[in-house]
Amino acid sequence: MKPLDSPRIRFAEILTHIIGWGIIFGFPIFFMNKGNGPTNWFDYLRHIGVPVSFFILFYLNYFIIIPRLLFAQRIKEYMVINIVLILLMSCVLYFWQSVFFFEPPMIDKPIPSKPPRPGGGSGYFPPRSIFVMRDMLSMVLTVALATAIKLVGRWSQIENEKNQAEKNRTEAELKNLRSQLNPHFLLNTLNNIYALIAFDTDKAQQAVQELSRLLRHVLYDNQQPFVSLGKEMDFIRNYIELMRIRLSTNVTVQTQINISPDSRTQIAPLIFISLIENAFKHGISPTEPSLIFIGFSESEHQVECVITNSNFPKSNGDKSGSGIGLHQVKKRLELLYPGKHSWKCGLSEDGKTYTSQLIIEI
Repeated sequence: MKPLDSPRIRFAEILTHIIGWGIIFGFPIFFMNKGNGPTNWFDYLRHIGVPVSFFILFYLNYFIIIPRLLFAQRIKEYMVINIVLILLMSCVLYFWQSVFFFEPPMIDKPIPSKPPRPGGGSGYFPPRSIFVMRDMLSMVLTVALATAIKLVGRWSQIENEKNQAEKNRTEAELKNLRSQLNPHFLLNTLNNIYALIAFDTDKAQQAVQELSRLLRHVLYDNQQPFVSLGKEMDFIRNYIELMRIRLSTNVTVQTQINISPDSRTQIAPLIFISLIENAFKHGISPTEPSLIFIGFSESEHQVECVITNSNFPKSNGDKSGSGIGLHQVKKRLELLYPGKHSWKCGLSEDGKTYTSQLIIEI
């Protein structure tokens, strides 16, 4: 939503006021020029009193009375002041038309305006009170119009401020989640390197080198709201290779990444990494054959991630992960892709494999 004080909206508002009042002030000319003669501007001045009264009432309410009284919940004062103004304007208008400009007399009793025609019928001047009541009713409608326009503008402003506050809250929450994700990712990776040091120093050194490359992506690209899908896949490939270093021969890791390295599709950074971490955490057994499958694909309107792994739940004493990762995935998906993602996960019927399928609409 654009701010209410943006130049384009402000210009449209001013233009609408000019056109609207131009039409209202032009009405007397159309009524006066029923023939083809020249405009009698002196007669126009007599008729201009009504539009001027509307103009004064409208902008007194628009700029002063409504903002200071109605918006401040001083409704009684708002109503009393408008009633007084309408009565005052009606008196001034009556004085303007009756004293300064001559009119044919209007009385409450009908009088013939021309000789009776054959068959009967005669012309009448309406009572002056009818015109006074008409003008007062028009002034009430003018005040109501000014009130309606200001209330709609006020509502739009409140909605805009509410949406901006929600946007700021969401951005702050996402920033907080990213700040939590960095140390969480680093903790899990360091735990893996720590395990390598005990039995293979060379692999541990290689893992540290791989980690330095990954940290560049985590520390810099993760600070952007979105990154290219091709760059995110490079990070995931490097992470998988880092994980392979510590795996034993009884673990099979299969990958199927059907995404172009040059893909410019924008995706939230590190949105998939916790799912992959979870697979390596729960899908590996030191003694039994284990399988981890990681697949990615991209179509015209969506990106799909499917991860299947053997199910070897960790014991309560295993501190290699705190469980915060999957909770962060769910929260980030709700904030970044509301109504535009599908995440299904669960165990197979025999409980031996765990599958996680995440589809994000682009």
